[in-house]
This record gives sequence, structure tokens and C-alpha cells, in this order.
Amino acid sequence: MNKINLCLLTLVVALGVNAQSFQGMAIYESKTSTADMTSGFSGSREVTPEMRKRWEERMKNMFEKTFILNFDQTASIYSEQQKLEQPGQEGGFRMGSMMGGGGTHYKNIKEKVFSVDREFFGKEFLIKDSLPKLTWKLEGESKQIGSYLCYKATAIRPVESSDFRNFRKKKEDITAEKKQDSVKKTTQATNFMDQWEMPSEIAITAWYTPEIPISQGPENYHGLPGLILEISDGKTTILCSKVVLNTKEKKEIKAPSKGKVVSQTEYDKIVKEKMEEMQEMGRSGRGFRMGG
Repeated sequence: MNKINLCLLTLVVALGVNAQSFQGMAIYESKTSTADMTSGFSGSREVTPEMRKRWEERMKNMFEKTFILNFDQTASIYSEQQKLEQPGQEGGFRMGSMMGGGGTHYKNIKEKVFSVDREFFGKEFLIKDSLPKLTWKLEGESKQIGSYLCYKATAIRPVESSDFRNFRKKKEDITAEKKQDSVKKTTQATNFMDQWEMPSEIAITAWYTPEIPISQGPENYHGLPGLILEISDGKTTILCSKVVLNTKEKKEIKAPSKGKVVSQTEYDKIVKEKMEEMQEMGRSGRGFRMGG
């Protein structure tokens, strides 16, 4: 970390006396692998090819998104670029509400705080907390992303239990599964929530460019001696497709203010309790059956 701080100090000074007014914008494309989600959904005999197709399309719409990062020397705003809803997507079961919605993600690396507004099952929350500290390991590899030379860094980070992108299919014992009776199999296939688990931590790989000497990146990622242009945790990859420096039109970079204020831990608990409630509903057959 001393090496990183030294690089940051040197590069920030290089921006000159007008550093106070410096502002930039980066566009990111986020994609999350949904292979295990679609395979889990197709496990039920009740799922028709049409239902599977609709489910895969919903997964794509939820997990392939475009985000805009507006940043200056100390703070940034990361928000989803809104798309018009496609015909046929209205009504029905809206997985988007389960995934916590989009919202505006604000972080201040000088004050080491972040805030993000989330909508969860129709309720608005404002998560305010300290920025998570990552212990980055600077690797020797480099590659080109667009016109920028980028360097590799890796870290391990805890997983927020409210981040559904990290859900993964449970590894079941195949021998034990073969011994299950058909009734139990059918119950497990339709009880969607019992098929998933959340890891406690994940390995991440970042690619940053010292050519843009800003310790910023998408979401809560920060702390490297240059703007993070790509971040990956194995399932989700966020890749920068465009960077504009010293933008003519300055955007006000300020924290969101709407919603019930909670910490990250409090929000995770709220989500966990709601998901446990839905899990019980699935077991009892009172609701949450995946279908068209």
C-alpha cells in the first residue's frame, strides 16, 4: 500500500494547479454470467421452452447493463444508464425489485465514505457506510484497454449478502441425489431458493491505468494508482468502453439523499430476512414459484 500511495501522490501532483476543477466521465458495460441461474430454473418439469426463453431474456436484461461514472479528484457518482422497457416486459414477476434496483452509487475517497440508494420490494433505502478497504496486490502483468495501458491488481473482498450477482448454485452430492425419491426431487426443483448459496468472499481482478491518475473505479472499487478500467470477480465483469477527461459540462457530484438511512450491515439483514421469508413460502407452496 505504501507503493500505491506514493504513486498516487506523484500522479496527483502532476495534474497541476487546476486539479480542483478536474472532472472526467467513464462508461462501463457490466455483464454477469447467468448459466447456473438458467440451468437451475430449467430443473422443473413445469418449465416449457417458452418459459425458459423468457427467463433467459429477463436474466440478460438484469445482468447486462451500462453505467456512467462521473468523477473528480475525491468523489464519484456511478449510476445505471436507464433503458426503455421493452414490449412484453411489463407486469408479471419483476426480478429487478429482488435484485435491489439500480440507484446512484456515490463514494468519497477523501472522507472514505459511500452512499447508495436502493429500492427493495417497493421500499426505498439509503445505504450510508464507510468505504470497504481492499488490500490490493500489484501484479506484473499489463494489457491494453482501448488506448490505455493497464496494469493488473488482485484482491480478496467480503461478499455483501444483498448482492444477488454472487449467488451460485449449490454443489450437491450426486450419489445422495440419486437416492432421493421423486417427490422430494420435484419439491426441490420448484423451490428455487433452496438451490442457491452465497459465498463469504470472492477473488477480484482489476486492470487500472496510471495514465488517468485518479483512484476511482466502478461501484465501491478504488485505491489503485489509476482509474480502474476493468474489474472481474469470475461471474461479473465490468469493462470501460469510453473515457472523457476534463468534460466541458461539469456534473454535480453529490451523494443521494432519498430513502431510509441504513448501514450496509442493516440493509443486508433486511434483505436476508426477506429472502428467508420467501424461502419458507416456497417450501410451503404458498408462493414464489418460478414460471412465466
